[in-house]
Amino acid sequence: MVSSPVETQTPIIMMNHRTAVVILNFNGKRFLERFLPSVISRSAHMADIVVADNDSTDDSVSFMRLHYPHIQLIKNSRNGGFAAGYNEALAQLDHEYYVLLNSDIEVGEGWLEPLVAMMDRDPTIGACQPKLLSFADKAYFEYAGAAGGFIDKFGYPFCRGRLFQHVEKDDGQYDSELEVFWASGACMFVRAELYHSMGGLDTDFFAHMEEIDFCWRLKNVGYKIMYCPQSEVYHIGGGTLPKNSSRKTYLNFRNNLSMLYKNLPPSFFAYVIFTRLFLDGIASLKFLIEGGWGDFFAVLRAHAHFYRKLPALRAKRRKINPQAVSRVYHKNIVIEYFLKRKTTFDRFESRYFS
Repeated sequence: MVSSPVETQTPIIMMNHRTAVVILNFNGKRFLERFLPSVISRSAHMADIVVADNDSTDDSVSFMRLHYPHIQLIKNSRNGGFAAGYNEALAQLDHEYYVLLNSDIEVGEGWLEPLVAMMDRDPTIGACQPKLLSFADKAYFEYAGAAGGFIDKFGYPFCRGRLFQHVEKDDGQYDSELEVFWASGACMFVRAELYHSMGGLDTDFFAHMEEIDFCWRLKNVGYKIMYCPQSEVYHIGGGTLPKNSSRKTYLNFRNNLSMLYKNLPPSFFAYVIFTRLFLDGIASLKFLIEGGWGDFFAVLRAHAHFYRKLPALRAKRRKINPQAVSRVYHKNIVIEYFLKRKTTFDRFESRYFS
């Protein structure tokens, strides 16, 4: 068992369907206005639609009550971020499957059926994701998930269809089902029983990389993560924190170190951790040289947090009992991309994905 199971409360949602599509909202009335109608029209025939509000300070709640009184609304007690928000909301549901869906996503026609079918036919799949395309230009993949996520041997995450800032056009090159390392939290389909038994998302992460950590924990106990290209959704992205936010830099560096410490197998643990600490130092100097003072201090704060939380991370690691898992890219994505100019996923040799 990875961590203490999410505390279950008496379910407040009457289950009409096996699947619950759960949209976590925080001050996102504009997204609910724009995208909730399509989620309802394209999902309600086979899923219960739930909006979980993370203690919004805009008029999201009043908007939902006025315009969508038939849609179940869960009011979380506080804004605990992406992780705590979903944990609190999902503890009140009783379904076979959950879809964690960002509020800034338009779902495609027939998007749910292939995801349910994939999970139904293989009980060893713990979670999966659809094809994530850009809402701004649906011919291109979207940054936060694309055609499925991977990590390299040092824990740097990347996607099939998106390497660093290079996003590929969708020409059908990734239209095959594939086992991946992680499914995007922008639209993650997961078995409810596993979500709860694994302790849900790590609330210490608040936001960013919590879905990678969760998928890694699933893999540590033998489950697969899959990409389902027959399902398409269209994501705006950056609705909470813009890509150039020093707060986002802090969360990414902090959470990545925590994730590695928790999940790395013993055989790679010391080598990867110390190498990452060194590489993060180089990254912080690069930020400083380029005048990115906010990002420079964000990395320093992330490392200070990591050292301060080592006892708690050590306890989590003991509960997880990390194993060697599949679908890790056993090269350095930074070298492959910036030095060898491999800017698309199809240039990576499959033999380096174990």
